[in-house]
Amino acid sequence: MAGRGRPLSPDLFRRAFLFCIALIFAAAALSDSAAAQTPSPLANWQYSAGEVLAKLDDEPLPEWRVTLGASGSVAPKYEGADNYHVVPGGIVDIRYRDIAFLSVGEGLGVNLLRGDTYRAGVAVSYDLGRNDNDDFRIRGLGDVDPAPEAKLFAQVFILPVVLAADLRRGIGGHDGWIGDLGMYIPYADSSETFLIFAGPSITLADQDYMDSYFSVSPGQAANSRLPAFDADPGFKNANFGVTALYFIDDNWMIVADAAVEQLLGDAARSPVTQSRTQFTFDISIAYMF
Repeated sequence: MAGRGRPLSPDLFRRAFLFCIALIFAAAALSDSAAAQTPSPLANWQYSAGEVLAKLDDEPLPEWRVTLGASGSVAPKYEGADNYHVVPGGIVDIRYRDIAFLSVGEGLGVNLLRGDTYRAGVAVSYDLGRNDNDDFRIRGLGDVDPAPEAKLFAQVFILPVVLAADLRRGIGGHDGWIGDLGMYIPYADSSETFLIFAGPSITLADQDYMDSYFSVSPGQAANSRLPAFDADPGFKNANFGVTALYFIDDNWMIVADAAVEQLLGDAARSPVTQSRTQFTFDISIAYMF
């Protein structure tokens, strides 16, 4: 996806920027079913797949890159659920050179370190929490409130793989620490109209995060059908994801993501968890300015 598209005029960029801000705030105010998408079985590297490879294209990066689109996904109602639903969504991705970005997937951030094969920086992303009305099995646990997350991230391409890591801190909501380590292998056909990225990741979480999503306090047990459970910190899940992009022309593209997640440790043992293995699939059509 990198290196394609045309520079935007300042007026057009301002309009697109305001439109994207409105979409992001609209996403945070969506229905309870949409909020249940996060956390997601997608591997975290899938939200920025290929971006660290942007400057390896033959064409120089344009000053601005803007991608807007619509999507639909099949995802579990909450992390650990065995029930699935179909959720509409969208793609909003604005990037200024290789310096700054505003993205539904990555949040609002800056690449403090950047080169032809690496990027690292800070961002503010978000966690949409969990509503106890998402499924009757978690009713009585109370909500995990939506909240922003402060994030540190780094990616580096060491032939033939991209290594990725991030560390996030909830500001409210789960109010905990969560981190991901992952890697993926990029593949492009000879015409570069079809790109595919595939690889694993693993996620660790601290006590506050695990308490929010997987512990059941005595009070929650009294209000729900679940027994009390104290989830310990540690490895939360392992994922394997595949992301594919097909460029219809220089502006239009189709994006598909699929992933399988295996919950680990106390996330798997928690009475909140109905299924230790989960999957998700989404498909999008997007336009690049």
